Amino acid sequence: MLKVGIIGCGSIFTMHATSCDHLENAKLIGVCDIKKERADAAAQKYNVPAYYDYKELIERERPDIVHVCVPHYLHPIISRYALEQGVNVLCEKPMSIRYEDGLENVRIAKEKGLKYGIIFQCRYNNTSKLVKENLENGKLGKVISARVVLTWCKPDSYYSLSDWKGTWDKEGGGVIIDQAIHSLDLANWFINDEPIEVQAHLSNRGHSIMEVDDTGEGFIRYKNGATLSFWAMNNYGCDDPIEIRLLCEKGKVVMSYDDALITFNDGTALSTATQNDGIDYEGGKDYWGFQHIRQINDFYHAVEENRQPQISGEEALKIQKLICEIYEKGRWN
Repeated sequence: MLKVGIIGCGSIFTMHATSCDHLENAKLIGVCDIKKERADAAAQKYNVPAYYDYKELIERERPDIVHVCVPHYLHPIISRYALEQGVNVLCEKPMSIRYEDGLENVRIAKEKGLKYGIIFQCRYNNTSKLVKENLENGKLGKVISARVVLTWCKPDSYYSLSDWKGTWDKEGGGVIIDQAIHSLDLANWFINDEPIEVQAHLSNRGHSIMEVDDTGEGFIRYKNGATLSFWAMNNYGCDDPIEIRLLCEKGKVVMSYDDALITFNDGTALSTATQNDGIDYEGGKDYWGFQHIRQINDFYHAVEENRQPQISGEEALKIQKLICEIYEKGRWN
């Protein structure tokens, strides 16, 4: 049994703790949060010790794996400490705010022979898997052009409930690094090539109590000639389904996290939908989906089998670099 600790007992905690609880090869042995009431409530629910200092959890419990579920700016700090202590790390997205910090943790994990994974659970949706499969088997050909559209609702009241969201130093940005990162990751993963040109424009158009971007648009060109255009904003009146469209050599794709339709040039079509896995993630949000457990299961098996997880730190550097370039090119003074 793999011994698992979870650091951070906020809103995303349930996706990790519930997944661990349903997997037969792992056992939760401790939880940690600097907010005592959160840690105590999580510890009581899962009948494990509560810690208020992540270093103490690691030193006392000696877990095989820690899940890092804390504010963005702490992701690389806690991940690095755990890796330096010989602990495998599965960290929520983004791996860091700065690209260099993610790069350093990838180096440490490789040097110590540890597994370092970053959560991008949307790659495990049935929709994403269908599209990727038909790109890899050649039925769609290569991507010629892609577009991402995200229109969600994150009003000032959303930011007022957090002591870190909406800040450059703690969140690292807004709609791009927090909401659109999943959609951009999927499009980048589908194109599967090196970005060589990034244009972007970011702004804060609808918020008064936070300082980061609530709107972002841009254009990315890849080495193989493919292009990606994106528009993301969280000033809409509700969380509408995201939309990703791909124009490929042999067909077109229209997809959200929940539905996908592939129309081939020969007139045939494929479609699928993402379904609830039947697990009750108490407090989980619909737009997180239901696939954390698939990625967590892969990570646990990667540790057991001494192989790289499907979404390793090295793999996650691809989207991290792109996100950082979008902020470098688009952030206003």
